Amino acid sequence: MEAGLVLIFWYGMLHAFGPDHLTVIADFSIGKNKRKTLLVTLLFAIGHGVTLFAFAKLLQYYDIPETITSYGDLISSTVIVGMGLYMLFMVMTDRIQLKHHSHEGEEHTHIWFGKTHSHEDKAVSTSVFGIGVLMGLGGVRGMLVTLGMFQGSTINLSIVLTFVLGVSLVFFAFGLVILYLNSHFLSTKENVRNVFTTAGVLSVAVGINMLF
Repeated sequence: MEAGLVLIFWYGMLHAFGPDHLTVIADFSIGKNKRKTLLVTLLFAIGHGVTLFAFAKLLQYYDIPETITSYGDLISSTVIVGMGLYMLFMVMTDRIQLKHHSHEGEEHTHIWFGKTHSHEDKAVSTSVFGIGVLMGLGGVRGMLVTLGMFQGSTINLSIVLTFVLGVSLVFFAFGLVILYLNSHFLSTKENVRNVFTTAGVLSVAVGINMLF
């Protein structure tokens, strides 16, 4: 089992390097502070792991046809395209706002969608976790190969936690890259529009590429 957990950990890391996952992390982390960025990476990894764990348990008892699991890729692709189109819509309708202000004597830049200035995290947190769950559907077929060595063993919580750890490690590292981008390039509204436009175009491109 120890060797299997090592394999699951490495699978989690390799799985996280997929352009679809990194695109989601970028879309939700651009313009966020350090705490929010780390929260995004963690919630996405947990949502992703929960879905794969649930399907792994189902596959222990039921023979799910590949035609059903293949729909996971379609769902993941659609989610990414939708996020990209949403970001482009926000840019074109001037709904991405930037404001320099301070809290408790510490200056920072706040970027948000919409017209009203808000620090509300609940909606974003719920969205990230939910998309992590949906994106997990796209990784089901790939995980079947890795779970092959666990035949005859129970797919338990330690397996999904090991997977989430591997995924989170990569997401955290990528989140640091986004944090660097946020602190060094997102100081003007023009730069913000350019970065969000680029992220939106890449999201649409990655999603369409997955579809075909």
